[in-house]
Amino acid sequence: MELNALARLKAAAGRQTLTLTHYGRKSGKPYDVTIWFVVDGDKVYIGTANVNRQWVRNVQKTPRVKLSIGAETFDGTARFLTDRAEHQRAMAAIRRKYWMYRPVIALGQVLTAMGVMRDRTGAFEVTLAE
Repeated sequence: MELNALARLKAAAGRQTLTLTHYGRKSGKPYDVTIWFVVDGDKVYIGTANVNRQWVRNVQKTPRVKLSIGAETFDGTARFLTDRAEHQRAMAAIRRKYWMYRPVIALGQVLTAMGVMRDRTGAFEVTLAE
């Protein structure tokens, strides 16, 4: 990744949300969703509480995405994290950034551990285009 893009990414890292542009599985039509994200080095992690959402399924089929963070826009390729350690590292980074939501996240983890809720969390690692 070019140094300029990395500098722009780091400058935008403190924002609360980004707009992810993804493409329909059948139509190829672009859709936008506003989601949480965290920057870790030159990677961007985006997570979801529900892997069954349409945007998640679209990105899994068509990993080409666009990230809009404030005034900055980046093209990238998303990779769904299937490795448990990678998934946990991404979710931990998201929890650190969004610490104010810890009670809600913790409740979900407790309910999942009790078998009341299924763990549907998922995460993507987005590598920005050159």
